[in-house]
Amino acid sequence: MGTRLLLSAIALGALVSCGLSDAPTVPLENFTAKEIYDRGEFELSRQQTEDAARYFGEVERLYPYSEWAKRSLIMQAFAFHQGSDYANSRSAAQRYLDFYPADSDAAYAQYLLALSYYDQIDEVGRDQGLTFQALQSLRIVIERYPESEYAETAILKFDLAFDHLAGKEMEIGRYYLKKGHYGAAINRFRAVVEDFQTTSHTAEALHRLVESYLALGLDAEAQTAGAILGHNYQGTEWYQDSFSLLKGQGLQARSIGDNWLSAIYRQVLKGEWL
Repeated sequence: MGTRLLLSAIALGALVSCGLSDAPTVPLENFTAKEIYDRGEFELSRQQTEDAARYFGEVERLYPYSEWAKRSLIMQAFAFHQGSDYANSRSAAQRYLDFYPADSDAAYAQYLLALSYYDQIDEVGRDQGLTFQALQSLRIVIERYPESEYAETAILKFDLAFDHLAGKEMEIGRYYLKKGHYGAAINRFRAVVEDFQTTSHTAEALHRLVESYLALGLDAEAQTAGAILGHNYQGTEWYQDSFSLLKGQGLQARSIGDNWLSAIYRQVLKGEWL
């Protein structure tokens, strides 16, 4: 079954009882693969995701080499995901990819696998290992199935997950800056500028570098960070704050010296950065 038909199939399942509900004590072995499959869809339509996943699993167990087993496996992954059972959803999706790598629903299986990580990224303070796993899995969707209906959504989610990682670096960097651990703070802000420059956090990272370098008396680095801000983010509050900080110490936002920020500034002038 094509994944575009998932929702319509679920709707149909709501009208089907397959006879199973009328004879709950009859062993499942007495029913056809389609009857058990339809019961899974019926349970899914009632939001009984655990029961739905169980019925889909029974199809795979009782009729392992049938077309219904293949359909049931992707539906089981979907049911587990709907029930927020991400580990089992991921396991079912991975089995589908292992057994049917060239099937038309392989792209959806990979997308579900990625979602099993992505949908657990709900706040900056969580384990970033999930974010890395989500990025890796989403990249596979984008690169392996570029023509699929999931590629565009995967790109959007990839960008959000990438932004999430930058947000974590910023959170830690701000903490170090507040505590006066300027070297540690600079390392975090530098990572955002060098590795996450396409995210929404870059302008603030540059401003925090201005703050950190000024606190250490490293005026050249502070001015260069301000120059990059002025070139790429002049209309932001971060540039205005940096400009005021530099001006307050008789400094200008311009590239000075030969440091890592100067190299980035030269890239900016060439249009090679961002």
